[in-house]
Amino acid sequence: MGLLQFENELLLKLVEEDGLVITAKGLGIERVLLNLIKVYNHPGNLILVIGTSFREEEYFLEQLKIEDVQPAPKLITSECGVNDRYQVYMQGGTMFVTSRILVVDMLTWRVPIDLITGIIVYKAHKILESCQEAFILRLYRQKNKKGFIKALSSNPCAFTRRFCQVERVMRNLFARQLYLWPRSHEVVNSSLEKIQPEVTEIHINMTASMQAIQTSLLDLMNVCVKEIKKINSRLDTEELTLENAISRSFDKIVKFQLDPIWHQLGPKTRRLVADLKTLRIILESVTQCDSVTFYSLLKSIKDSVTNNFQISDWLFLDSAENMFIQARERVFGPESKSKVAKTTNGEQAQSIKPEVSPKWLALVKTLTEIQQDITINNKFAPVLIVVNDEKTRTQIKDLLCSGADVLLNRLYNRLLRPDLKDSTTENYKISKPPKEDGKKKKKPKVKNERTLTQMAASDHDCVHPEVCVENVNLSDDSSERDELVASIESSKNTSEEPIIVQPTIIYPLHGEKDPFGLQWILTEFYPKYIVMYDADVGVVRQLEIYQAFRPHLSVQVYLLMYQGSAEEQRYLTALRKEKEAFEYLMKKRESVVVPENWLGITAANQTVNAGKAEGEIKVPCQQKIIVDLREFRSDLPSLIHRRGIDVEPITLEVGDYILTPDTCVERKSLNDLIGSLNNGRLYSQAQAMSRYYKQPILLIEFDQTKAFSLQGKYYLSTEVSATSVASKLILLTIHFPHLRILWCPSPYASAEMFELLKDFLCHLPGISTKNIRKVMMKVTSLANLMTKTQDELTQILENSNSVIKLWEALHQSMKATDKAPVKRTFSKNMAKKSK
Repeated sequence: MGLLQFENELLLKLVEEDGLVITAKGLGIERVLLNLIKVYNHPGNLILVIGTSFREEEYFLEQLKIEDVQPAPKLITSECGVNDRYQVYMQGGTMFVTSRILVVDMLTWRVPIDLITGIIVYKAHKILESCQEAFILRLYRQKNKKGFIKALSSNPCAFTRRFCQVERVMRNLFARQLYLWPRSHEVVNSSLEKIQPEVTEIHINMTASMQAIQTSLLDLMNVCVKEIKKINSRLDTEELTLENAISRSFDKIVKFQLDPIWHQLGPKTRRLVADLKTLRIILESVTQCDSVTFYSLLKSIKDSVTNNFQISDWLFLDSAENMFIQARERVFGPESKSKVAKTTNGEQAQSIKPEVSPKWLALVKTLTEIQQDITINNKFAPVLIVVNDEKTRTQIKDLLCSGADVLLNRLYNRLLRPDLKDSTTENYKISKPPKEDGKKKKKPKVKNERTLTQMAASDHDCVHPEVCVENVNLSDDSSERDELVASIESSKNTSEEPIIVQPTIIYPLHGEKDPFGLQWILTEFYPKYIVMYDADVGVVRQLEIYQAFRPHLSVQVYLLMYQGSAEEQRYLTALRKEKEAFEYLMKKRESVVVPENWLGITAANQTVNAGKAEGEIKVPCQQKIIVDLREFRSDLPSLIHRRGIDVEPITLEVGDYILTPDTCVERKSLNDLIGSLNNGRLYSQAQAMSRYYKQPILLIEFDQTKAFSLQGKYYLSTEVSATSVASKLILLTIHFPHLRILWCPSPYASAEMFELLKDFLCHLPGISTKNIRKVMMKVTSLANLMTKTQDELTQILENSNSVIKLWEALHQSMKATDKAPVKRTFSKNMAKKSK
């Protein structure tokens, strides 16, 4: 398949000069990656692709295999032996490598870094200073200044969440150029507007009860937002708005805003944040769930809060009471109490008719119109229904096979009457629509019970026999995809009958393990009719590209959306945020300053090159830390290397980090610390470190954004307990008196601590930040420094005062002075207070 105009121009610019490409969501960033691979894929090149997940790698390899790209790209995982990987790298071509394996291979020189042609970074918005991908790029740039780095991302909003986030990412990518491709880009518009899919927007009116419930929920959420701002007036709560509270990204916004100070917030603020999350789920369920499921959800939330004795404040507001009343009336009707009567068995009997979701009715009507269109044209055409999640997919499946009334009846008995089953006779009955005839309709066969169910409910007649619904699960293996293809092909009507059975595929956007499942369905079955039961910005763009590549196929898209609902607001907010993100990035692109060290030329490297030019020294004395291979799952090795310390990966039997021949460090997170203390493993590790090293160190690393303390804030216990973490740590230090404990609030602090422990030179008198580099360049070791004369030190330090201080510290003997103990005197007032 060829390229669209904007894809071709984007690819040419990226090939011409390295940089970071940011596209709008849904514009096919994966196609850019595939074409980049095809451009550079050659046995004479070594191309590494990082930042991809296993599912994404499977998709890319499958697409390249279909297009017969040679040599075939390789996937390097832990299944590839350590001794074989060097030969694989030397064969050249394109390789997908997991980040942890590539870091170790680069540090151990299994990868010929100087021979790497370039690195392609996928999902570049996830590149952080401490992550493995940033470590890889830093190692690459230090030893290879000529190879390219090309980065791709389709998440513009991720570059606006933190201060100078785009500059940080570009620095980690060593990127000079920033390429922005929003949907409003002139070239993108000209490429997609030549032929557009026919879009029919179906705006559905909510019922009066749904509108009342939504209004109540918005009032409750607004109260919570205002209360958070009132309690925390000094915090930056600009992003905590009602509009953001109804979006699905609200949890990320809250985490970004409040997580760093979460342990400092009061219990009421924490409860309000939890309440907002609960109310957002309820608000989303108003349009996603049917009336029975929604009422059951409200009951479960209310019961769980009451049973846990954590009653939220919003439950006592009038809006909450009105919400519960309206939700109940949607199921039982406004006069449900007066309809209750006693039966002969003494049980209550009540005729109920739950409110049917208006979107259900609109979906059935839309599918009926599609079927009529297909019948008139007498042409086979699969129908694709795009839903939000797996739960909605199951609900729509049951709706199309059983009908709304039967489905609501079954949901009522399962959720609100757990003592009844579908097969029993219900006291609460829902009137069923009369059948067209007395004959029982034939049920479709089940092709694959686990994943590919050619649907019809086992106990119910199919309401829409002309619709063959496919239950799609694309996350297991290719054989199931083949079964789906076969089932669709078998649905084609080759007879002369006027009615055509069109297969209907229901695809969930979230919860599907295959990230490119929708693309696979579009390219495999070419659906002409696409019903978007749940709106999504990215899917709309994908359908535009799908139509642009198939101008002969007149694609018809039906967009179902509740008018004036939170669902509609979420869609509009997503569009607005993406537009604002691109506007912000365009301004940043004009003001981004690119220093020279972004290209991998650090200050230390410049000093080394200057020293070589002057002929003063050949190789400087470089610091090094030995790191256990298992520690590369953490961020600490990357941050150690970022501070200019070499990292050597080795499988260690004792400890995690070797700072010097006498210093060994065992790193523990809080969870690991507690577990090791409980099972006695830490005792064995401390014993081994004390046996083989003079300076054993236990590094306890905790999260600076989370509260932690060994003792209470207002109560200090002196009781020794067998289950207390503090007591076990005290016993550990008593048993191993040489064991030192370091407390570090983050991996950044741990890396800084390691540098201080190793860098003894900076603590010598006369050594400052101005002259330490000169000393390190011209002196190979501390032993060599001891042999230098005053004249030689003067030539190095170029400061007589510094020379005298350093010379005296190294060569003059220090004697302890006997001083009389200082007598502490207290005034009369202080003495009285002390009593």
